[in-house]
Amino acid sequence: MSIFEMGMMIAFGFAWPFSIYKSFKSKSTKGKSIHFLLIVVFGYVCGLIHKILYNQDIVIIFYALNTLMVLIDSILYLRNAIYERKTKAD
Repeated sequence: MSIFEMGMMIAFGFAWPFSIYKSFKSKSTKGKSIHFLLIVVFGYVCGLIHKILYNQDIVIIFYALNTLMVLIDSILYLRNAIYERKTKAD
């Protein structure tokens, strides 16, 4: 286990709840990119696969939590995009 990898994953993990909260409350896609979010999910999934296949340690929990949070933010992005289209049509 690398303490630096764990530190990086924890630091990144602290950012996602704020992003999720902003997405939830604002009901807006401004400042967000679904492409960016999906690239980040891809990166975390690659990290998870690496941890499962080659280096099983406690850091896998942080990869899983971060992946989950980015997926939640992605779902909120899609919800907000639908909301924006709906209010624009009215």
